[in-house]
Amino acid sequence: MEQIQWNDFEKVELRVGTIVEVEDFPEARKPAYKLGTKKSSAQITKHYKKEDLMGRQVVCVINFPPKQIGPFISECLTTGFADENGDIVLTQVERAVPNGSKMF
Repeated sequence: MEQIQWNDFEKVELRVGTIVEVEDFPEARKPAYKLGTKKSSAQITKHYKKEDLMGRQVVCVINFPPKQIGPFISECLTTGFADENGDIVLTQVERAVPNGSKMF
């Protein structure tokens, strides 16, 4: 594992946001949803149904450049961890915090 300096970590804008929009993303190579007002493609279809995601707070990296994913432009990275099968489990906050709150 490569070690980084604290100032490297400080450059990453990890923010919390609430999912307010979820759409199917049939054009994605791997099953995914299109999320949000700040757009993100998330390969989370194994553990989450669209209706279960609405109103859920998630942790996102918001300062990556936009990324073209098929016909979709992803504006942020919704974070998660792979389970034993490689399926993504979302990173979440323990309690509700204001949208836009920065991770410290």
